[in-house]
Amino acid sequence: MATGTNIRTYFNGTWHEGDMPVMNAADHGSWLGTTVFDGARYFEGIHPDLEPHCARVNRSAEALMITPTVETSTMVDIVKEGLAAYPKGAAVYIRPMYWALEGGDLGVVPKAGATGFCVSLEEIPMAPPTTTTTLTTTRFRRPVIEDAVVNAKAGCLYPNNARMLAEARAKGYGNALVADALGNVAETASANIFMVRDGEVFTPIPNGCFLAGITRARHMANMRADGIKVHEAVLTFDDFRKADEVFMSGNMMKVTPVSEFDGTMYNSGPITRRVRELYWDWAHSNG
Repeated sequence: MATGTNIRTYFNGTWHEGDMPVMNAADHGSWLGTTVFDGARYFEGIHPDLEPHCARVNRSAEALMITPTVETSTMVDIVKEGLAAYPKGAAVYIRPMYWALEGGDLGVVPKAGATGFCVSLEEIPMAPPTTTTTLTTTRFRRPVIEDAVVNAKAGCLYPNNARMLAEARAKGYGNALVADALGNVAETASANIFMVRDGEVFTPIPNGCFLAGITRARHMANMRADGIKVHEAVLTFDDFRKADEVFMSGNMMKVTPVSEFDGTMYNSGPITRRVRELYWDWAHSNG
């Protein structure tokens, strides 16, 4: 089921109108979940960081033992061709995807070179700047590399994220602040996380259990160029309870202010607003 509208699909070398079928029931990706994807954004006539997102889907494929088949530059050209059919003012979610077609050893290991590829474009609005969310804890944690392919943006990881999100929604919150295996904060169920304390910004240090996002890195670079001190550190839930501001970072909405964490209230303060301003300024200069 599609999330957005006005969908276009690139498959088998050409663009198709609509949400067309691309996988067969016997494909390795269908029955063993060997799928990877990435997400970029087109909005206000720009597509910031499109190339890094296309490059990452190739790295994700390799991590899941799927053979990537489309060079990054070619993938960028394919996406640009598809975006040309949308109005300049459209907000489009850009999703390149790979999946394994056949199994090798015992049918479990993906067969080298047997790869499906598509790109899905769908209009999904950007959230207004005033949009906020709330966070709570969850009993589910981020896995480690020994348990799951956490170094890939893989579809098989998302049922765990869904459990986190469903638990948070059942408690009346918008999202979950998620721990790593040691009980320290890793990210949320759907995005990376930042907190502000005394005018300085902190974010969990990448420890191999979550993807340190492309948009996350962009925010960090923008803030440092603006003179804001940014720290990657081991952070606890108590650190977030003592924070002045908290915001989520993800490709889908770029910056989402957090208004509450389990009863601790925050304002959408000056740093959060500045991060959004910096991102939009950078995007329109480089996107």
